[in-house]
Amino acid sequence: MRRKSLIALLLFAVIFVTAGVYTPFVQRKKTSKTAAERQADSIRRDSLARIANDTTRMDSLQRAIYRHNKQVDDSIRLDSINRQKKNGIDAPVVYSGNDSLVYNADTKMAYLYGTAKVKYENMDLASERIRISTDSSVVHATGAPDSTEKGGIKGKPVFNMGSDKYSSDTMAFNFKSKKGLIKEVHTQQQEGFLFGQKAKRDANGDIYLQHGRYTTCDKDCPDFYIALSRAKVRPGKDVTFGPAYLVVADVPLPLAIPYGFFPFTKKFSSGFIMPTYGDESERGFYLRDMGYYFALGDKWDLKLLGEIYTKGSWGFSAATNYRKRYRYNGSFYFSYQNTKTGDKGLPDYSSQTSFKLQWSHRQDPKANPFSDLSGSVNFASTSYERNNMNSLYNPQALTQSTRTSSVSWSTRFSSIGLTLSATGNLSQNMRDSSIALTLPDLNISIARFNPFKRKHAAGKERWYEKIAVSYTGQLSNSINTKEDRLLRSNLVKDWRNGMMHNIPVSGSFTLFNYLSLNPSLSFTDRMYTNKINRSWDIAQQTERRDTTYGFHNVYDWRMSVSANTKLYGFWTPSRKLFGDKIVAIRHVITPQVSFSYAPDFGSARYGYYATYQKTDAAGNVSLVEYSPFEGSLFGVPGRGKTGSVSFDIGNNLEMKLRSDKDSTGFKKISLIDELGASMSYNMAAESRPWSDLSMRLRLKWWKNYTFSMNAVFATYAYELDKDGNPYVGTHTEWGRGRFGRFQGMSQNISFTLTPEKLAKLFGKKTKEDDDKKRNKNDEGPDTNIESNIDDDMIEGQRGASNPNNGGKTETDEDGYMKFSMPWSLTFGYGVTMSENTDRSKFNYKTMRYPYKFTQTLNMSGNIRLSEGWNISFSSGYDFENKKISMTTASLQRDLHCFSMSCSVVLAPYTSYNFTFRCNASTLTDALKYDKRSGYGNAVQWY
Repeated sequence: MRRKSLIALLLFAVIFVTAGVYTPFVQRKKTSKTAAERQADSIRRDSLARIANDTTRMDSLQRAIYRHNKQVDDSIRLDSINRQKKNGIDAPVVYSGNDSLVYNADTKMAYLYGTAKVKYENMDLASERIRISTDSSVVHATGAPDSTEKGGIKGKPVFNMGSDKYSSDTMAFNFKSKKGLIKEVHTQQQEGFLFGQKAKRDANGDIYLQHGRYTTCDKDCPDFYIALSRAKVRPGKDVTFGPAYLVVADVPLPLAIPYGFFPFTKKFSSGFIMPTYGDESERGFYLRDMGYYFALGDKWDLKLLGEIYTKGSWGFSAATNYRKRYRYNGSFYFSYQNTKTGDKGLPDYSSQTSFKLQWSHRQDPKANPFSDLSGSVNFASTSYERNNMNSLYNPQALTQSTRTSSVSWSTRFSSIGLTLSATGNLSQNMRDSSIALTLPDLNISIARFNPFKRKHAAGKERWYEKIAVSYTGQLSNSINTKEDRLLRSNLVKDWRNGMMHNIPVSGSFTLFNYLSLNPSLSFTDRMYTNKINRSWDIAQQTERRDTTYGFHNVYDWRMSVSANTKLYGFWTPSRKLFGDKIVAIRHVITPQVSFSYAPDFGSARYGYYATYQKTDAAGNVSLVEYSPFEGSLFGVPGRGKTGSVSFDIGNNLEMKLRSDKDSTGFKKISLIDELGASMSYNMAAESRPWSDLSMRLRLKWWKNYTFSMNAVFATYAYELDKDGNPYVGTHTEWGRGRFGRFQGMSQNISFTLTPEKLAKLFGKKTKEDDDKKRNKNDEGPDTNIESNIDDDMIEGQRGASNPNNGGKTETDEDGYMKFSMPWSLTFGYGVTMSENTDRSKFNYKTMRYPYKFTQTLNMSGNIRLSEGWNISFSSGYDFENKKISMTTASLQRDLHCFSMSCSVVLAPYTSYNFTFRCNASTLTDALKYDKRSGYGNAVQWY
């Protein structure tokens, strides 16, 4: 019996190999020679024997024998190729089957059962059942009925060819022609999924579908799909289809198109951008955001968009992004609008042009560590945001009052500490269309260095070696004007320019080993190209200004010196009263005294100030003081001599306690993180030389919260003039037995409330506490292992010893199903207390003004109703106007493959926006519905 089985198996192997089907474990079989070939071999052997005895004919006979053998070998090789092509197989076929393999020699059919696999070249086929025709080179694959409780079909064919993958119910494929027929095909192309009842594959890999479906939903039963009557799929490139209609929740909708096209390419590709349409009451029907996208390469692209309205308005925009790896990246945007409202010829007709320019550029730090170029430009005409429909749904853009732009370049010479930089700055006020432009702003700086420091120091450092010097220079050119006058301005007359040098000299010394002394001297020089002389025109009764051009030097200097130290005090409480818990209390006092001095640069010898005589129409004569450099770019030194002494004192109080967990351990508690006060005395002032007293307090109450407060106490008391009106006099509050007049304080508090924080407030345990307790009681993994693996792996080890409830629903402590609705609520409250200087409310008995409070309240939050539902809002209250401030609310709904959002903006700019669109980027512009309020149909809330 064994011998018969062995003979049958050998016979099957011989038949299968001669048919042209090979496995990786089958060796090449020796080809049997024909009678002519055997005769040729005999003749060749006899010839070689004779040639061996006759050496004179050796060379010529060898060449003849070589030519003869080559012809015979070529003939044999050609016959092998012809037989291989006749069999229809160009490469070995690798196959396997977990169950069994059956071969029919008469029909030349091989049958594979049980998770069968066939691999041919770059084709890979897996199915429950596969049959192979070795004669026609055709393979058939099907599934098999599932005998388990699930039923259905198991092991459906899965076909892979290169990067393409197809799953189906039935499949037939020809090895030689690489054509196939597929029923109930399923394939994925990037974000989309394709289904088809029947599909044919040609030799190029293109697939032709009949009664197909296209969707971006990854469910077995998709939420929506586009029903395709016919389609052609070029894998990795595109899908072109004929008549199609939309089906949502298995309900066909009357939304059909005659043909369509979906690109699948992973590379950049150019193409048209479909527009959006709608109606706007003032400008009519519109087509917006229509244009073309140019894929210019991997480093940059270009998007051109346009919009048009039936009442004559139009606009266009251009946007590009560019990037060069390890060098730079940025973006550029330009938009132009021609807005026309009303009917031409009527009083309400208006035509207005506006534009917007945005540019952002960043240099990669790896490109050049010593040079940098960056830019951030955001410029728009005043009317642009009012005319742009997108701004209506963006309150931040609509209410933005100031726009700033800057372009900067800098380079560093680290060997000498020199830095050069150039900057262009633009500040635009959208309310009054004013512009402040600085172009250029050149800066040069030399880092701090010690000019007297010895190169080869020996011994202790000398006191003069601690003197340090630095330098900063600035050359600037700026103008303040209106938007419509900028391009018509005169560079010499309208622009302000100048150059400033600043040289600070400082030192740091220690006196008596405890006192730190820091003297400094600062010299500032300003260079201007013009000055304005003023005089009085008696005839015209006006001030006359004459501008003279030339080189003018304006300088000033000031000096200062400060001294500070730290005093430490320790107090050990009585053990009888406080026990051994408190180890000690430390008090740190930081006093500081500073002195500054500057001469009077308003004196005539400097020439920074001048006077002229004014005679009015009544004949009154007065002397007017002015500065010819007033309004210059870097200003003018102040008048009057200054000499002030400033005092500051800071306090810190900490307590050291013994740890409850460790008898040898200690912990520190901050009682007062900082309690300080500062005050100054002006020695050059003729009256009221003392400044107000400023006090600060900072407390660390909780781990993540710090309370801080600033308060001001006035030094001089109120007095009454001859008319009985209060004013700040020259007598101090201390002289009247008072500490000082409290002028006010300010404080801001913010707090975020979550379900976890709320549970802790009421003493309930949260899931976080349970996890910490569980992790604490667990033995955990070995510490040596923890040092070599990450935290996620450690948590996985600990979680393995605490299995869950085996798939049961999680319940609370009362046994009910646990309810979870994540939410957060953030409150922000600010209060400012100050004097109400309304004279009608002055208290003449206490000589005080009453206090008033300025309050602000902001609130924002979000709540997740369920999986996919999210609500967010923000609002506040204006206590001064007693009204609710701007309030926004939005609702988002995630519908798996669709998303829905609705947002409402309340006063002062009321609007609403509703959007329903497909999540996939392939269909996000094709399957969408937008409903927005316009200028004419905005919601009015009462």
